[in-house]
Amino acid sequence: MTKAPATKTASSTAAATRGNSRTSKATAGDLVVRVDEDPWTEAELAELREELTAEIERHEAHARTVRADLADLLVSGEGGGGDAADVGTSNFERDQELALAAYASEAINQTRLALQKMAQGTYGQCDNCGQPIGKGRLQVYPRATLCMTCKEREERR
Repeated sequence: MTKAPATKTASSTAAATRGNSRTSKATAGDLVVRVDEDPWTEAELAELREELTAEIERHEAHARTVRADLADLLVSGEGGGGDAADVGTSNFERDQELALAAYASEAINQTRLALQKMAQGTYGQCDNCGQPIGKGRLQVYPRATLCMTCKEREERR
């Protein structure tokens, strides 16, 4: 059995004396990190927020393009009345466009959730076990919602 890593926050002692009251926007010191990690700095969080905001814009632009391509496929009527190969190609293209649209939509939702968690002070906390996800993991994949242990467990299922 693996021992869960301990957590710390820069303001955990201050929060205890304040009665754990939170303002509408969490600060870097409010976020949970593993004991072997330095607390988040405001600069690190600002960089992550900027990256996530740019990612939302990028995915929204991609989603608009994919929806336009899909609409063109549906309006053009390609594959209607053609031979089986043409119909199959058209169906494949439509399915690809639908998958891309779904991916873009999911990425936007995950990214907005990450920004929301930052504001609430729960960013970096595993959705499954509540332990810290780890700064390194979040710096590589800022939309992560599970620690490595829980993610590995999920992928084994």
